[in-house]
Formats: sequence, structure tokens, C-alpha cells
Amino acid sequence: MANEYDLVVLGGGTGGYVAAIRASQLGMQVAVVEKGDLGGTCLNRGCIPSKSLLRSAEVFKQTKEANEYGVETSGVTLNFTKVQERKNSIIKTLQQGVLGLMKKGKIDVYEGFGRILGPSIFSPMPGTISIEYANGDENTMLVPKNVLIATGSKPKSLPGLELDGTIVMSSDEALNMSELPSSILIVGGGVIGIEWASMLSDFGVDVTVIEYMDQILPTEDAAVAREIETELKKKGIQFIKSAKLLPKTLQKKNGVQIEAEVNNDNEIYSADRMLVSVGREAITSNLGLQNTDIVVDKGFIQTNEFYQTKESHIYAIGDVIGGMQLAHVASHEGIAAVEHMADQNPLPLEYDTIPSCIYSNPEAASVGLTEKQASDLGFDIKIGKFPFKANGKALVHGESDGFVKIIADKQTEDLLGVHMVGPHATDMISEAGLAKVLDATPWEISHSIHPHPTLSEVMGEAAMAVEGKQIHN
Repeated sequence: MANEYDLVVLGGGTGGYVAAIRASQLGMQVAVVEKGDLGGTCLNRGCIPSKSLLRSAEVFKQTKEANEYGVETSGVTLNFTKVQERKNSIIKTLQQGVLGLMKKGKIDVYEGFGRILGPSIFSPMPGTISIEYANGDENTMLVPKNVLIATGSKPKSLPGLELDGTIVMSSDEALNMSELPSSILIVGGGVIGIEWASMLSDFGVDVTVIEYMDQILPTEDAAVAREIETELKKKGIQFIKSAKLLPKTLQKKNGVQIEAEVNNDNEIYSADRMLVSVGREAITSNLGLQNTDIVVDKGFIQTNEFYQTKESHIYAIGDVIGGMQLAHVASHEGIAAVEHMADQNPLPLEYDTIPSCIYSNPEAASVGLTEKQASDLGFDIKIGKFPFKANGKALVHGESDGFVKIIADKQTEDLLGVHMVGPHATDMISEAGLAKVLDATPWEISHSIHPHPTLSEVMGEAAMAVEGKQIHN
């Protein structure tokens, strides 16, 4: 006997459960199949736990520096066990919240591994879902009108740097360390690597970042990457760029040691632990895609602008289709996919209006084109830049490094990109995102009166600086 649904979602991560909730709101009978905990990578092994650790690291750092604010402290110590307990408590609270949302939406949740079957006695089209259970129970069959693949991604590894979960870790294992190492090598200077470098350094760990490219944060505006590197170097973090790891050099004996070619010289780097942070790969294996006409290219499921695969009743969203690989992107892709199933005529997502964030200390955030991207596309650009050091609230806050940079088209006045480094940048970027959605110009941003004293004034001043009209710098 098979259970019938309007929609079965494979994967209960941020994209999957948000899509399920929207489908329920539209009157669909919905099931979610998830082999692990609801919330997926973001809630359990990514966004939330890492930001909890980053917050603890920030508080530890600020407490040690409290004398600068006239607050005298002594004997400040870190209890990493309590740091982890707090992280786990936050995860548990949010897990319960997601379960509550599933109950509220009358969404059935199956705790198992879902695989797509080809045409069978259950359906003339591929798409029946066979659920396998870890305890060996008999498979359950679900027959949906539509399927949404939201299986997410997992950390990549590099040949020769195979993960053992203890000495050589991905971010998954690092989140569950019971104690901090005294030193660590971070292979990969992308967003995840830089967040971990910042966090661990604030916890007192000796950090070395090894990056293949000549710029950390290779996808960010060059000015942002330089500023982040400058500020993290002040913490004592060492950056090794343009580094090519040599094969078969990994050694593990009372720690880890690798060899890399840097500026035509071979150098050896050692530490207690290693974090491999070289990107993420889509989870597509064993899903039964071979039973369908779904196209996978370079590891990612191919879809149209409404996330339909070559099987028009099977959709895919989130990390499994590549793109920006951000939780908030997956959520909105899921909403758009479900609304398309329900003939709601959703608008395609405009990815150049979606902000991305880096939760290091200092924070960074961006939306739209970098300066190089805009120039390479042939735009005649003008730039406004304003520093936090000229902002009263930043000085009061005690974090005045960084800036807001606005890139505009000289011919049309269109806003092309906004990039920021500094206090609460990940919150402030939403104004820039809204400006992009509304097709605002820097002039319009500058004529929105920003309250004083606030960090947001830097956004207004940067908009004025596009025309050289900034007031306080």
C-alpha cells in the first residue's frame, strides 16, 4: 500500500522545510523525507552552530578587552564545554521549532532515506519515493504528484587530505570538537575558512590559512578581501596565498604536517589539527536519478528558472543545483518552485539582488557586482566609499575598521553593487538588498535620511560619496 501526496520533499533542510510549509499553505498534502535531523546542514552543521561559536568567541574577545570601555576585569577564562553546550541548546530549540512548524502545517515527516523509483506499478512516471529505514524496517512507498529534491551538499575533501574527523577535519567535525587545539592549519581561504580562522583566533588558537588563489575570499570584491586580511592579520592569523599543496605530504604524528609550493619554494607547515575548507559538493548519489531523465552536469542537477528538471513534475533547489549555495537562497528557491507547481505564476529569482554574508570579526557582506565584475562586463563605473572610522556610532561601538563601498553605472545611475566590511555588516546589507530590488540609485539612497547616531549612516554617506558629496570624510 502506497501513501499518496501532492508533494514529497526529499531533504528537510532550510530549503526543503520552507518549501513544504509554503506548499501546505497552498493546500497541498505534503510529506518531507529526511534521514537526519530536520533543519539540515544550516541548522545542525552549518549556519546556526557556527554562528553560535562565533558569538562566544566575540564575547570572549570583548570581555578580555573590557578595560578599553572602562570596565575592569581580571582572570577571564574560556570554558569551551559551556560554549558547546550553549550551541547545542540553540540547535535543539530550533529543531523543536521546525518540528512545531511541520505539525502546524500538517506535514508528514518520514525519518529515512528517500530514493526515486522509475515507472512502476505505483505510477506510470518516475517519481515514486521508496523510503529506506536505518533500523531495517520494510520500505515505505510514497506516490506524489510532484517531487522536490532538496538534499543539499556536503564538505569537499582534497586528494591526499582525506578526512579522519579528528586530526584532519571538515567543518562538520570541527563544530563538535570537545576541546580547542593550540594550533590549526586551515586549507582554503573562502567564506567558511575565514569564519573559522576568525573564530578560532578569537578563542586563542594559533591559526594559519593556506589558500590556493592569490586572494582570500576569491569571490568577494578585492577591497573587501584586502580589508578582511588586514584585520585578521592583526589577530595574529598567518596567510599563505598562491600555495599549491604537494601530493602525498600529509603526515599525522602528534598533529599534522603538510608541504606546499609557495613562490617556487617548498615550505612545510605544521599544527595540532587541520581544517579542510575547500567548498561543498552536491548530494546526488543514490537518489535514483538514473531512473529519470534528470540531467546532472558537473555534479549539480540542472533545472529551468522555476527549478523544474527534465522531468517536469520533479523540481530541485538549493545546494544540489549549485548557484549561490546559501540557506536563504534555497528557501526562496523552494517557495518559487512550490508556487510554480501550484500555478501561482511566481517571478524568477533575481540573484544579483540577493545579499551574501561573512560572519567573521569583522563581518563582511555584499550584494550585486564586484568592481572587477562590473568593469569586465563593460560598465563605465563610479564608486563611493566611506569608512566606519568617520562614524560616531562605530567609535562608540569600539569597532571602527572597515567601510561601505557602492558601485554605480555612470551612464544610467543604476546601483551595480554594494560591499561592506565592519560592525554589523551582515545586518546592514539588507538596506542594499532592498535598494537593488527597488532599482534604487545612490542618489535615492542618499536622500533616505539615516538616523543619527547609527551605523547605517555609513551607507548614506557612501551613497553621497558616489558623487563626491559625503559630509563627514
